[in-house]
Amino acid sequence: MSKINVKGTEINVQFIDKNEYLSLTDIAKHKDEKRTDYLISNWLRNRNTIEFLGFWELVNNPNFNPIEFDGFRKKAGLNSFVLTTKHWVEKTNAIGLFAKSGRYGGTYACKDIAFEFASWISVEFKLYLIKEFQRLKEQEQKQLGWDIKRNLVKINYRIHTDAIKMNLIPEILSKNQINKIYASEADVLNMALFGKIAKEWREENKDKKGNIRDYANVSQLVCLSNLENFNALFIEEKMSQSERLVKLNKIAISQMELLTKDHTVKRLEDKKDA
Repeated sequence: MSKINVKGTEINVQFIDKNEYLSLTDIAKHKDEKRTDYLISNWLRNRNTIEFLGFWELVNNPNFNPIEFDGFRKKAGLNSFVLTTKHWVEKTNAIGLFAKSGRYGGTYACKDIAFEFASWISVEFKLYLIKEFQRLKEQEQKQLGWDIKRNLVKINYRIHTDAIKMNLIPEILSKNQINKIYASEADVLNMALFGKIAKEWREENKDKKGNIRDYANVSQLVCLSNLENFNALFIEEKMSQSERLVKLNKIAISQMELLTKDHTVKRLEDKKDA
């Protein structure tokens, strides 16, 4: 629930299924605070109003009942014709209007219909209403942008802290590791990122189900996806498996350092000559 102030009149705005509904009861207060229901009822029985509501529903509501709509349209304008929001909704399955009781109660309408009602109340008031409604939407977009940035900060922080806990930065592979021949290209990526093949991980973790990638962190999975793309490119370039492994290992180290910046890792440089 939000509120906008239009020329001293507070108007409630409800958000239902990502749609905005403005209070017609509050809009009517601009004209007569004590006779809001009468004003809304008087507007509803107008033929132009019925046609607008009906055509809006036909465009936006696949479950709208056009037969009942035609019946209301034929009666509109007669002195004996009376229509309430509840009656309109029940007979036509309309979604553009609804009546609510209790706190913040009253008649609500989607923005298109609310603007039409405001025009009936006062053309000047309608223009100010549109202006304030647009201001509300701009504020929401700014808040949304802030929420996205805040969540990204949280995600990055989580990646960082998880990396520290799990020591995610790959170590530089030894010559023995590089010289090993792996039948599976998946194990080339495993070795580049995790420093071991799937079989070695299973032997070390007999109590765990799944495989090494099932226990990878978010940052490792991102890096692994990138390594797959690089490996495909290196294969097209006819690069040998051992050459690819060295390059992929360097890329993995570089990318994981970027994802876990500020995390100091001590590498065993002498492994190069092992």
